[in-house]
Formats: sequence, structure tokens, C-alpha cells
Amino acid sequence: MKIALAQMAMTENIEANLKKSLALIEQAAAKGADLVLFPEIQLSPFFPQYENRDASAYLMTPDSPYLKAVQDACARHRIYASPNFYMHLNGKNYDTSFLIDDAGKILGTQKMVHVAQAPAFFEQDYYTPSDDGFKVFDTPFGKIGIVVCFDRHYPESVRTEALRGAELILIPTANITDEPDELFQWEIKVQAYQNSAYIAMCNRVGAEGTVTFAGRSIAAGPDGETLALAGKDETLLFAELDLAHAADRRAQKPYTNLRRPEYYQ
Repeated sequence: MKIALAQMAMTENIEANLKKSLALIEQAAAKGADLVLFPEIQLSPFFPQYENRDASAYLMTPDSPYLKAVQDACARHRIYASPNFYMHLNGKNYDTSFLIDDAGKILGTQKMVHVAQAPAFFEQDYYTPSDDGFKVFDTPFGKIGIVVCFDRHYPESVRTEALRGAELILIPTANITDEPDELFQWEIKVQAYQNSAYIAMCNRVGAEGTVTFAGRSIAAGPDGETLALAGKDETLLFAELDLAHAADRRAQKPYTNLRRPEYYQ
């Protein structure tokens, strides 16, 4: 399969961010991509950099016309997409990714499990931790999981999805230039290697308030190899993946099947 990572900058205008997102879906499909991955909270500025602000203007519900617009674009261009929105679900607010198929159907959602609280990332002021854990979705390409931003720093996140059969793991993120770019690349590559999975991480770019987003979106293969790496500007980054190869490498390497979880307490 061919994936596209929509490394993009956002404004305070939801409509403008949506228009850009829809254009990137169209461009990705026109260049033969099967799936397009977006950065974290793609329809809004990165409000979690501030403590306790009113972000209700960016809060979506399942019947949101913005979500429907992305679904319609997927159906129109016959492409899968994984957007990430600030969602109000069952009375609580979550950092939520979706997996939408090429008919515009939502295959499932993945909420952020571990919610950060640190300078420039006051996410506990806005997000509730996931109430349903990690998931893996069946697709014609293979099994796909999603790990939302900060969750990737916990090896249990990627490992849990790999143990559930994920051959590709998608990561929407918001990495800033003050964070260690090279280390973050190795974090993705090492986890791809240890779990025999493809991992794709898509980041924001541009200056917003007190932070600048680093870009450097990356796709890594099941042997830890870099398949594609973006720069620091807006771009549509492509990578070719063979999810069956990830399954083969997992069968060949003993890293998951020789685990001894009885000693992991």
C-alpha cells in the first residue's frame, strides 16, 4: 500500500484548516495513495500549549459537519484517511483519531490513552484519558492501529497493538523544535524494529504562539529502516508499505513470541 503523511500548518480558522485537509486528501488520492494520515488536532491551533483556556470553539461531536466533510472526501476520492479531532464523546472531551475507509465509513476511533501535563503541553486541562484503550482495525491492506502522539513514549502502546496483530501503526503528533528531533526519529525506528511493524508519524509545522512545530514526519519499516522523512515545511510525504512483509518479519524474528510476561511486574 502507499500512504501519504499530510504534514501541515494550521490557523485559528477551522474552515481554512478543513479546506486544506480536504485538498490534501484529493492530492494524496491523485498521487495514488491508499491512506492519508494527518497531524494531531488538525482543525485547530495547538491550544494545549496554554493552561486552562476556552477551547470549546474547536470541540467536535460525532455529527460534526467537519467530520462528515472528511468522510465524504474519502468516499469521493476512494481513499482511506486517519484524521485527528478534539472530540466530545459521551459527556467527556478526548484527543481522538479516526480510521475512515474509502467509502467514507468510520471503521473506528482511537482516543489518547496517556495524557501529558507539562510546559507547552497542558493536555490534562483539555483531554480525558481514553476509556477504551488500544485498538487494531482490519482493512484490506492488513491490520492497522493508531497511537496518539504522547502515547508513543510508552513502549506498551505500540507493543500492545503489535501483539494484537497491527502491521501498521499510525501516529498523529505535535512535536515542537524544542524537543529532541533525532531521538524522536530513533524512538519510531526502534519500536518499528522491536515490534516488526511499519510505523508512520505525521507532525504539524509552523509557529503558533510560543512554540514552533518541527515537522520531520517519518515512516519506518519493520527492520527499523527509514522509508521516508520530511523536512520542516508543509509537504505531502509518501511511503510504500507491504503489510504482509511486516507479518513475515514478525514470524521470523523472536522478539514477540519469546516474551515472558509473567516476569514483567
